Amino acid sequence: MAKTTKLPPPSPLAGPNEPVDWMFAYKFNDASFPGWDNGVLPPYGAPGIFGGTVDDYPEGLSQQYVFASSKNPTLVKGKGPIGNTLTDPLGATFAQVYHQPGYFYILWNDQFYGNPIDTKAAPAGHSKGMAAWNADGEGFVLQVSTPSWPASGCHTFSRNSAATIKAVKNKKSVTVNGKTKPVELDYNTLGCIDDDDVEVAQHFFCLKLTKDDLVNVLKGLANASVVTDPTIPALCNNGGPADVKALVNKLGKESTSTEIFTAELSTGVQLIAKPSKMAVPPWQMISARLNGLSLRVVSWWAAPKIYSTKAGETPPCWAPDLGTPGDVDIALTGSWAGVTIDLLGDNGRGSNHAKIGISKDPKKPISIFGDENQQGAISSGLDKDTGKTEKCTSSQNGRGGTFYVLNNAGLFKSLTKLFNGRTAGTDAASTDLSGIEKTKSGSKAKATPAAAAKKTAKPAAKKVVKKAAKKAAKKKS
Repeated sequence: MAKTTKLPPPSPLAGPNEPVDWMFAYKFNDASFPGWDNGVLPPYGAPGIFGGTVDDYPEGLSQQYVFASSKNPTLVKGKGPIGNTLTDPLGATFAQVYHQPGYFYILWNDQFYGNPIDTKAAPAGHSKGMAAWNADGEGFVLQVSTPSWPASGCHTFSRNSAATIKAVKNKKSVTVNGKTKPVELDYNTLGCIDDDDVEVAQHFFCLKLTKDDLVNVLKGLANASVVTDPTIPALCNNGGPADVKALVNKLGKESTSTEIFTAELSTGVQLIAKPSKMAVPPWQMISARLNGLSLRVVSWWAAPKIYSTKAGETPPCWAPDLGTPGDVDIALTGSWAGVTIDLLGDNGRGSNHAKIGISKDPKKPISIFGDENQQGAISSGLDKDTGKTEKCTSSQNGRGGTFYVLNNAGLFKSLTKLFNGRTAGTDAASTDLSGIEKTKSGSKAKATPAAAAKKTAKPAAKKVVKKAAKKAAKKKS
């Protein structure tokens, strides 16, 4: 019998054949850096590298990004559309697993929109990402903020494969954002999927894992009640060490835990996993867990809003033994290369969906990448913004999520600069949103004149090409 060659551990990549301990990328929103490089419009209808065709999203799109890694921790502007090339850090990292059958993986996302599993609200975890490993249990975890991506870990089991279609064939419709729509075939390349998750800003954080790290990450995911189904091949190829396999099989269930799970990983990164049953404001929890570290937080900041809070204020919605949080400031704007970046949620083309916390103390150069937004309640009672009564379990308070805490001076300095800007007050009256709200969806920022001319030259042909390409892609994927 021929020997099976053991695959090397999949790794975070800063580019092709550039393994690193960690990789971080921030994808801009359409209002700040539209389209692809230099605002050039993408070739609508062109095939995506992980299935599907490049979509002409009417709400807008951006796949421009900045990134950093453990080898080069200062943010730099990336080349090409993130997630749709084999040379960008996200595309290169994901391709290792997607294009190489034999790796083990688990994917989770609370917003799959019915393909391959349903979207789930509270108390399900508000967590998105994947982990991949080899026979020894060594690999990486990839935290993402993108709804509906990734949704397949291997091209053999794409979102349109027989196995995936079998998993969803009995569903005639799916509810998305309160609206019922037919279940659709979907794809697995950023910029090519049914949901326009590239209109708004997103983040991606990938971390190298030893086998012991993987065990701890899986325990954290279980504590956070992540949404997945280990029986669907697109979402899971389970294997490797016996304890890893057993932990993977337990994922996708609501946790009964009321305690935070923490672990220090081999890279020095700290993992914190909040359970859904700990109904507290997420980023105040993180601040308190880090000994009252004051934070500047970037997230999908939308109703029910949690405003900035001051150090020493313990929220009425709290849990025993959490300690006292420091300042937790809500970032409203940032900037890159002289361009202002709006950071509100639910703000059309100017929205931000990344979830990032940055220390306010230069002596503690800590950056945090999380799953949860600053939405919920500091205390139960009437929300003056919405006129609704909020409970301690409202919104993100009542959901689970993971947070990765990284101590790195270079990245901290870059993120501090990127997200330096206006800050929300402690209530609506002290918060100035003038000039930020609202960048309406559907009114894309202009691309370069050459790209605009190219787009308008053959609009009818573009639609034909797009339709034909989608047909071809359906056959291949």
